[in-house]
Parts: sequence; structure tokens; C-alpha cells
Amino acid sequence: MPVTENTLFTSTSASSSVYAEVIIPLALPQNYTWRIPEHLQSLTSPGCRVEVNLGKQKKYAGIVKRIHSDKPEFFEPKDILNVLDAEPVVYAEQLKLWEWMATYYMCSEGEVMAAGLPAHFKLSSETIVVYNEEFGDDFTNLDAEEYVVAEALLLKKELKLTEIQLILDSPHVYPVVNRLIHKRVCYVWEALKNTYAPKKETYILLQKAYEQEATLAKLLNEDPKLQRAEKQMELLLAYLHLSKTTGSVTRQALLKKSGASDAQLKGLIAKNILRSEKREVDRIQYLPKDITIDFELSPAQQTAYQQVKESFTDKTVSLLHGVTSSGKTQLYIRLIEEHIKQGKQVLYMLPEIALTSQIIRRLQKHFGGYIGVYHSKFSQNERVEIWNKVKSGELKIILGARSTLFLPFRDLSLIICDEEHDTSYKQQEPAPRYHGRDTAIYFASLYQAKVLLGSATPSLESYYNAQTGKYALIELNERFGDVQMPQIQMIDIRKIERKPNDKEKAIITPDLAKAIEESIARQKQVILFQNRRGYSPYQVCSVCNWVPKCKHCNVSLTFHKHTNQLACHYCGSTYPPLQTCLACGSHAFVQRNFGTEKIEELLQEKFPKAKVARMDIDTVRGKHAHDTLLQQFEQQRIDILVGTQMVVKGLDFDTVALVGILDADGILNFADFRVNERAYQLMEQVSGRAGRRSETGQVLIQTGQPQHPVLQYVQQHAYKKMYADEIDKRKQFAYPPFARIIHLNFKHKIKEVVQQAAQQFTVSLQPKYGNYLTGPAEPIINRIRNQYIMELLIKLPRQQQLIQECKQDIKIQIINLQQQQRFRSVVVIPDVDGV
Repeated sequence: MPVTENTLFTSTSASSSVYAEVIIPLALPQNYTWRIPEHLQSLTSPGCRVEVNLGKQKKYAGIVKRIHSDKPEFFEPKDILNVLDAEPVVYAEQLKLWEWMATYYMCSEGEVMAAGLPAHFKLSSETIVVYNEEFGDDFTNLDAEEYVVAEALLLKKELKLTEIQLILDSPHVYPVVNRLIHKRVCYVWEALKNTYAPKKETYILLQKAYEQEATLAKLLNEDPKLQRAEKQMELLLAYLHLSKTTGSVTRQALLKKSGASDAQLKGLIAKNILRSEKREVDRIQYLPKDITIDFELSPAQQTAYQQVKESFTDKTVSLLHGVTSSGKTQLYIRLIEEHIKQGKQVLYMLPEIALTSQIIRRLQKHFGGYIGVYHSKFSQNERVEIWNKVKSGELKIILGARSTLFLPFRDLSLIICDEEHDTSYKQQEPAPRYHGRDTAIYFASLYQAKVLLGSATPSLESYYNAQTGKYALIELNERFGDVQMPQIQMIDIRKIERKPNDKEKAIITPDLAKAIEESIARQKQVILFQNRRGYSPYQVCSVCNWVPKCKHCNVSLTFHKHTNQLACHYCGSTYPPLQTCLACGSHAFVQRNFGTEKIEELLQEKFPKAKVARMDIDTVRGKHAHDTLLQQFEQQRIDILVGTQMVVKGLDFDTVALVGILDADGILNFADFRVNERAYQLMEQVSGRAGRRSETGQVLIQTGQPQHPVLQYVQQHAYKKMYADEIDKRKQFAYPPFARIIHLNFKHKIKEVVQQAAQQFTVSLQPKYGNYLTGPAEPIINRIRNQYIMELLIKLPRQQQLIQECKQDIKIQIINLQQQQRFRSVVVIPDVDGV
């Protein structure tokens, strides 16, 4: 149970000093200490925000981690300026999580705090310029710029620097402000500004004099002022109707219902018939709280459900290995029901927000307003409101991506990590570079909660932990409703005869085109998967083979036909399409390979009567865009859905009969020790979207290497064979789960500098860790955003002491490296469990 009461300093003597270790949301080498003034001691407790000065009068809102009486030995701590919260913003469990994440993932607690708190809790220091009333209003000695600012200050009394920039239409306002300060026209006030504001709605109510039926009837039938005002009478009648049907009436709803104007409403308020009232309202609308479970588990599901419950008696973590469409979600719903009926909280994690829209509708059907959703598409105000509802225990079920782990749960008892194998659970940029699944397991231990990992294609690490007894293993090997696993057929693209310049067959082969036609004719839906977005991943000069590349990254540019631009998918830079080769001057460009945009265009040409849609990061940018697209597909308003990995992950559609994987070779040809595992997971997951209800689905995979072992495993749905093959190779070459990996990235704008820095760093680690080092080496893409990159891989045996020592030695070597003038600006990024 989290700490909810303030720690009071009732026994502190007046003469003794009390100190606070405070976490600041910055990448600082350590947490700093401030003194708690006597008048703030009774108000300060761990988890509260405090206002502190750091550096030259910069103010920050930090979180108190620890209160102690150990005076720092080498400096005199500054005083805390203010306590910002009456009760803790975060619980003790969160502070422990932040500390663990910082230690394990080699970052600072400030970076974890910055990632974990909504922006409105991380108050920023803003420079406020305040007018000096003693100066008066004689501006004759001021120049033109000074005069404009002084006049604005005279009217508004205080201005932010950003506002002064707008007034002068210039970013360079510091000299002007400095001159005004010297002339005593104004002075500077540093203030912490809390930007969160509750949403308020205007409600319309009947004046108390007319709440009785008799007085209301007299008003309606006899009042001459109202009888003559026909529009006001209509507005009043609309109000009475709305109040009876909905209970409370907002100003906006009333004006919409009645068709009246704001002036007519103000007229009724002026006559003391109606009154208005401001109320705080939720930005997110919640359904009534209700539990309605309208399904029964199948015998196989019921067996798995009992096994999960039994496994939790002696294991903290259980792995549910259920084939695609086996009904894992229904099993989750039963577990959630059991926990929330006990008054507990449940966290349901998904790898990406694209998955949440379909799952949330299903969970809302069963649990109504018990559910809250939390992800990056919500506004900062919405996040604060969800945060507070989780903290108070009002929300019992939270659904979202990895960032939900930072929420202040009051009584967490179960974490469900669905699609636990998914790479999206691993944070890439910025720090903390944590893995959502692994962090969830530690977080659950702080509450003595249980963790259920679920997947049709578990990660090798999780399955190994289950095989060796660290996790419990529960298997669900049959599809719900006894539907057969989809039939998978390989299409060997080497055997397809192609005419010169006939690019169409290279993308959609005749066999796949025929299968699409048959599916549409039977009013079934089709999903086509291609793991590249855009129109053409790269174009090449047919004369000299020159490929257009990004100016800032060593990567080819992708052509997007819709926007008619070349785009870099690493830094986001865009360029106009090239007509002339910059190497040889020819105009003969050839487009190579194909992305989802090109497939969409080709499908619209080939199947003009079919409704085609595309699902990738370019088409689902809006807050509700992915949900709208999925609902259209669910309602069969789309016949063919083409997309990237978004169409793979956990989506459940009744009438998908055919799935096509257009370029299996592109998935298999990555330089990564996990390539076979991930290729199998991707293809098995996308195959699982086919035939989920009444009939056996069909999957067609286009490839130039149909005998590849991974494709054979996919065709047989043989996860265990793939696992056995891969785990032997992992053991042989000392890769996870038999080793811990720390991946070091070195970045600098000068290639020679970053190469030398990486080499020197490696040499310093060589004596102690020589057997565990791979590199340094350039990655395939060796320059991103004008920064050259070198990589060093450290594969450590799973010995806790050695791993801790190595992490500490890495930190020391980073400090040593950056103390050298030549390497001071080299950025070294450790990524634990990376690659």
C-alpha cells in the first residue's frame, strides 16, 4: 500500500537542520541536497514537489526523494524556497521505481522523472519582467524599443520575455530588457508557473424561486414579459426538457438544442429566471461504472484460466503462450473482473497506442467507466486528470503503452503485458531507454502484484525463463471456436515470368491477385503487409547508379507521392523530387522497391471496385485517426487494408479471409542477432489475422527464398522448433538470454573524432572486459542528424556483480573521455539490453 500521509517533523529540535535529497528533471550526475527551513519542515514529505534554486537563480520544481539530517560535507546547501503540494504527487513505490530504472538503465533519476511526470507537474522557470511603479510614466529618456516595452509594462504590469519578443517582433530582447532594468523602469522576477488549469463548463440552472411546480407554471402561463418574448419562451421550454432528460444542462448543449442566441439566454438570466454557474468537469468523458461479462470461456480457455490462477500462488510472473485467435483477451477480462471486484487496480499494457482503440471498446463493453486510457496522444491537461484519478484509486483499470508504468497506482495487484514480445516495449530515445515488460515485472514486485505476459510468439528470453522455471508457463494451443490455423502458401517470386518494365507483378503476383479477387467476390476482407512506408524506398540513377541521400544522414531518401517529396525517415528532413542526377547529369531515375503508398495506388488501379485503405504512420497521425480507420474496417467499409507493422499487432477482425505478406525477404535480411526470431514473430502474427471466426484463413507469402528455415517454421506454425533452433545459436555465440548486453553509441559531428573516442574507450575497457567486447565499429547507417556514429557491444555473462562493476566502469570512462579537450563534445549513450 503506497505512502499517502505526510511525514511531519514533530520531533525536530529548533537547533538541528533537516535536509532533503531532491530529484530535478534534468540529466544531472547525482541528486542534490537542499536544506529545509524550519517553517517548511512540517509541510515537506517524500514525493512532494518543492521549489528550489539551481545555478544562477534558475528555479525548478523537484521531487523530494529522501529527508535526512546528514549535512553535506563539502558545501553549504541552499534553502528550499517553497513546498508546492499539500500531499505527495508520487508514491514511495514510484520513487523506488525511478531509482531502479536509473541504476539498471544507466541514466539519471532526473531523466526518469522527466519521462514519468506529466508536463504540468514539471514546472518551468520563466523570466517575468515586472513594472516598477516608482518610476512613474515619464518615458521621454527612452529609445523607441524601450518606449514600446515600457508602455506595455505600464498597462499590463508584468510581461514574460516571450511576450516582449512578440511586442518587439524580435527574438533578441535581452539588451532592451537589460537597459530598462538599469534605468529602473522594471525589475526581473523569476517565478515557477503551474500551467495546469482545470476545465470549467458553464451550467444553466433554474432560479430557486421557480423550482416549485406552482411558481414555474405561473411563470410559463401568466408572466407578461415572458409571453411577449417568444424566443426566450422557446429557450426556457428547451431548458426544461433537457433538465428532465439529462439532469444537468450545459450552456453549450442548451443553445444547440434550442437554436437560440447567447443574447436570448442572457435575457432570461437578466430576468432572474435562469442562472449560470461554472463547474469543473473532466476533459475525458467516462461511461457509468458497470461490470457486464456476457461470454463463457471455452473448455480450453477455462483450463488455461485456472492454470494462471494456480501459477500465481507460487510465481510472480506467468507466461501465457496462446496461438493467434485463441481468446487470450477473454481470459484477461476474467482475470481483470476478479481483481477489480476485490477493489484492486489492474494495468493492461499494450506495445502501441494503435492497438488500444479496438481493445478499449471491448473492455468498456464489459467494465464501463472503471477503465482509463493513458498514452502520448492525450493532451497534458488530460494526462494530469488521468494521473489524479489513478492516484485516488477512482480508475481501476488502466490501458496504455509502456508510459503507464509511471502512473501513481494506489493498490495495484495485476499487470497484463499483452504481446510481450513486441519490440515497441523498448524505449529508444531519449533516456531512460527502458524495456516496458522488464520494468513492469520490477514495478509489480513493489506492490506484491502479479504479472501475466501474453503472446502467440513469445520472446526467446521470456520463453527461456518459462522453460527454466523462473516463470510459470501456460499454453493455449487451440483457436477459439475450434477454427483451424490459417493455411500458409509460399509464392516463389523467382519463378514469376516478368516482362521488361512490368513492375506490377513484382509487387502483387498473379496468385496473390487471384486470391484477392476471390476474397472480395465472397465479400471477405484482405490485409496486405509491407514493412516499408512511403511510395518508393529509394530511387537510383539508371546511368551511374547514384542514389539520392539525406544531407544530414547517411541514408537513402524515400519518395512520398502523396506529398510529392523525398523524405528521410531518420531525421524527418524533406526535399523536392529530383529530376536530374547530381553525379552524372542524366534524367533517368528508376524507383526501386516499394512502400505501402505505392501498393495502395496499385491496388486502386487493379481492383477499382474495391475500397482500399492504408494504415501506417503517415495516415494515422491524428488523435483518433487510427481508431476511425479500424472502425471502418470492422464495419466492412474497407475491403483491402494495406499497412506496416500496425496491421500486425493484436487486431481482431471477423471477416478477414486472406493475408498477404508482399516481401518476406525484406524482413529476413537484417543484420541483427534477433532477425530470425523477429521475422518469425512478425509473419506469424500477421498470418494470425486471417480466418479468426468461421472459416480457415489463407496466407500467401511472396519470397525469393521459400526454403528459408524461418519460412518453414511459419508455414508449420512451429514456434517451438524455431525456439529450439534459435536458443542453441544464442548459447553458442553468447547472446541473450545467456548474456547481458550493453550497447554503447558514440556520436560526434566529426568522423575522425568519434572513431578515435570509441577506440580509446574500448582500449580502456580491454584489460578487464576484453573477452566480452565486440567492436568498435561503424553501424550500417553511420551518420544521423549530422552526427557520425560508432558502436561498441559488450556481452557480459549473467553475473550480477560483474554487470554492476561494468556499468560503473563505463560511467567512469565516460567521465574520463569527456575530460579530454578533443573528446569533450563526444556523446556516449549506454543502452542496456539494447540492439
